[in-house]
Amino acid sequence: MSHTLSRILADLERGGRYAQLKQYRQHGAHTVYDHSLNVAKASLCLAERLPFKVDREALVRGALLHDYFLYDWHQPDPSRPNHAFFHPKMAWENARKDYALGRTEEDVIRHHMFPVVPIPPHTREGWIVCAMDKLCALRETLSRASRKSDGDQPR
Repeated sequence: MSHTLSRILADLERGGRYAQLKQYRQHGAHTVYDHSLNVAKASLCLAERLPFKVDREALVRGALLHDYFLYDWHQPDPSRPNHAFFHPKMAWENARKDYALGRTEEDVIRHHMFPVVPIPPHTREGWIVCAMDKLCALRETLSRASRKSDGDQPR
């Protein structure tokens, strides 16, 4: 894990409710915490390979907070409409309550579900997290499907 990622993760864990992400399942056996960390790592890896400048601090913070919705989306709740449409706004509201956010971080959190949520990201960092979120979600979901098809035996 990069120094930047480790430092920002430690800062988030010291403040707010970030540790709660470990108690909510996201995709398969992965928690929201695991997924957010995977997205941050993948986003940083991609950013390092791109030929243009990226705000790595905002990228990592936004990626770590993109799913900061703080509920189990697998449990139906009539107060929450469809999770895919609802959670970016909830994650953004929770993150704003617990942390000071910059414009780029807010863009990452609010628009990471494009095109499900119809407004696209406005920043390079937002586009990177949007793409890496989908890649990580697919990887996490397929890793679960692979284990399940093998009788839940780890690979």
